[in-house]
Amino acid sequence: MARIRLEALCHSYLPRPRDDEAADWALRGLDLEWADGGAFALLGPSGCGKTTLLNLVSGLLQPTRGRILFGDRDVTALAPGERNIAQVFQFPVVYDTMTVFDNLAFPLRNRGLPEPEVRQRVAEIAAMLDLTPQLGQRAAGLTADGKQKISLGRGLVRADVAAILFDEPLTVIDPHLKWRLRSKLKELHQRLGRTMIYVTHDQTEALTFADQVVVMEGGQVVQAGTPVELFERPAHTFVGHFIGSPGMNLLPCEVDDAGVARYAGVAVATASQGLASARGRRLELGVRPEFVRFAAEGIAVDVTRVSDVGRHRIVDTRVRGDGAELVKLLVAEGEPIPEREGHVVFDPAYTRVYADGWAVK
Repeated sequence: MARIRLEALCHSYLPRPRDDEAADWALRGLDLEWADGGAFALLGPSGCGKTTLLNLVSGLLQPTRGRILFGDRDVTALAPGERNIAQVFQFPVVYDTMTVFDNLAFPLRNRGLPEPEVRQRVAEIAAMLDLTPQLGQRAAGLTADGKQKISLGRGLVRADVAAILFDEPLTVIDPHLKWRLRSKLKELHQRLGRTMIYVTHDQTEALTFADQVVVMEGGQVVQAGTPVELFERPAHTFVGHFIGSPGMNLLPCEVDDAGVARYAGVAVATASQGLASARGRRLELGVRPEFVRFAAEGIAVDVTRVSDVGRHRIVDTRVRGDGAELVKLLVAEGEPIPEREGHVVFDPAYTRVYADGWAVK
């Protein structure tokens, strides 16, 4: 296992990328550190640079600029085989003519481990992945999710790897089995204690697997933090929108001479400090639907739709006035909802002001 550090990492697929053209760069100036033995996720939309970053860490790509260190060892120029990592790809990579046992044993035999140790390790990983009954079966006869479990097993079977990298490994898995494998991966990390980095565009996968989630957009890290930090304290409006269902409410606001945020003519208490310094920039109030509630007084709204999603309801409201912005609330079952007109207030502890997209600190 290893602590992984990225220093000023940049990558372009062009032969002569221009420094002043963001579109020329797949990754731009990443500085990250992943602790030894942690579970980490790279989360973001397609094209944001997640897989590029994973392939730089594994050695499948060489960075245009910057350094990659495993512990104190600079591995930037090393080939994948010299980095001592395991990688599980989006689509299962298995040897169809081999048995499940031989597929799992292949990385160990390739490194010359004694056969008794090979059998012990294969038996342990097969039991963890519920593959024991299929050990003597040829891989060609398995379903797509069965083959992907072999790929996962081949990544986990070695005890000496510096890190295990997962590139959207549940994409081909049947939806009703995904939650089982997500839980299994979390359990395996807790049992094995390996450094694991998981790439996904699915926020549920990232938030349930990782101790720390790195949210990426446009080749840059927007925020890195625990799932709770990303949910309760988004550093950027993109994080607030991308994480959560529904995403964060974003409302244009002003800051008055006294440094108080105002929206729809109402003073709004927030967790943001030093708001006077943000005047003159594009300002927005950000608050998640979970932290909005109906009240006797506050911001006047019209209720436009109520969607029952089980233990709570998603309520769409429109602010009365020229902007008529949409504000969503999550209301627990049994709590009253106005029929047409009402007022909403925001929990100050979870309401922030954003200037040009970034939270005012």
